[in-house]
Amino acid sequence: MKKNEEIIQQINGFLAEEFEVDAEKITPGANLRQVLELDSLDYIDLVVVIESNFSFKVKPEDFVNIISFQDFYDYIISRVNSKALV
Repeated sequence: MKKNEEIIQQINGFLAEEFEVDAEKITPGANLRQVLELDSLDYIDLVVVIESNFSFKVKPEDFVNIISFQDFYDYIISRVNSKALV
């Protein structure tokens, strides 16, 4: 099972690369949509990147409660950890 810090580093790495964002702007309290400048097509890209990096399916409703990067980290970590228990 991966450690949470490793998962967060992996997330930050692919977000900075995929969305061409300065990694320093990616902080736990920052607003995910604003920092990444997400539009509806970007969400599709984000889902594809998550699924390819972490091997689980993402449902659109999963994003309803994700506002900050911390929310995003918590979501990914919980999904990765629950998958590891199966």
